[in-house]
Amino acid sequence: MTAARILVVDDETPMVELVRGYLEAEGMEVAVAQDGPSAVEAVRQRRPDVVVLDVMLPGIDGFEVVRQVRTFSDAYVIMLTARAEEIDRIVGLSIGADDYLVKPFSPRELVARVKALLRRPHASDGEGGARRHRLGELVIDEPTRSVNLRGRPLTLTTIEFELLLTLGREPGVVFSRPRLLDRVWGMDFVGDEHVVDVHLGNLRRKLGDSADRPKFIETVRGAGYRFRVQGAGR
Repeated sequence: MTAARILVVDDETPMVELVRGYLEAEGMEVAVAQDGPSAVEAVRQRRPDVVVLDVMLPGIDGFEVVRQVRTFSDAYVIMLTARAEEIDRIVGLSIGADDYLVKPFSPRELVARVKALLRRPHASDGEGGARRHRLGELVIDEPTRSVNLRGRPLTLTTIEFELLLTLGREPGVVFSRPRLLDRVWGMDFVGDEHVVDVHLGNLRRKLGDSADRPKFIETVRGAGYRFRVQGAGR
């Protein structure tokens, strides 16, 4: 099997070397960047599977790195922060990160998070029962992992596609955050369940959807989310 490619981005050399040692001990291939612009270029050139990314970086910060990376890469991103108050920004802003850890953290916990991300389904992972789902103006094509809205292709991340597919396969069925985490992130996911809200917010925006007047994805207060049955009244 090909070794998983991990990019560690932090300007604190001792921490980077500690994390590198733990990841390499698990058979992973580790590259390092120490500032924001170098991180963006490293993702472009090395195409890592997972990016471990500090928030505070020289050049541009980790939030801007994620925004730029998300224009061309679907790599999983774990954000590292030294300040607990930044968690709200990581979870609340639609920046496209997949998980976060607060410093100081256990290197073993970081390794566990990386492994959990690597076990998620990838865009190339097909399913035996894959088929095309026509949901009003929306078409989800499982074999090609593509989505069209009114005949226009949408560019979704792996997580956004998996969320849309999970909800779209069973219109009207309510999925709680924990259930979506199990289906999309995997049962061994460790982290804040509100990452579901962040990615669904991104997905809704790409669909031109609104939480107040949803055409596709409805919020069921106190219960979770569901794909709106097409043609159903409000």
